[in-house]
Amino acid sequence: MIQQRGNFDWMLQDLAKGVPGIQMIVVLSADGLRIARHGGDPDTADRVAAACAGLQSLAGAVASEIPGSDGKMKMVLIEIHGGYFYLMAAGPNAYLAVLSDIITEPGHMSARMSDLVVRIGAHLTSPPRRNGQTV
Repeated sequence: MIQQRGNFDWMLQDLAKGVPGIQMIVVLSADGLRIARHGGDPDTADRVAAACAGLQSLAGAVASEIPGSDGKMKMVLIEIHGGYFYLMAAGPNAYLAVLSDIITEPGHMSARMSDLVVRIGAHLTSPPRRNGQTV
């Protein structure tokens, strides 16, 4: 597991404070390792990050089947009984995931996540790894 980077705290708190209903925010690498989190416990954040790796891979495979697509996943939104799950590409090999309750308005959440990615996209990257080491 990657240790949470301290400089993400204020960035993730800003998103959490700006959108009511957020329960957890996770920044993860493409291979499903948690980089940072806000809300929830570390074990849950690790499980969410691992699940997101599979989901982003699946979304990329589906995207490549759409004519005219570049094959890259931009955002996945899943409505769940009682809430929403959002997964957004956040930079090379990095993703931003948010779990929220039902009061969260998806359009507002998407816009706020996009703003966060644009403002701090360079910080939301995870270098490629080989054999557990950064390449």
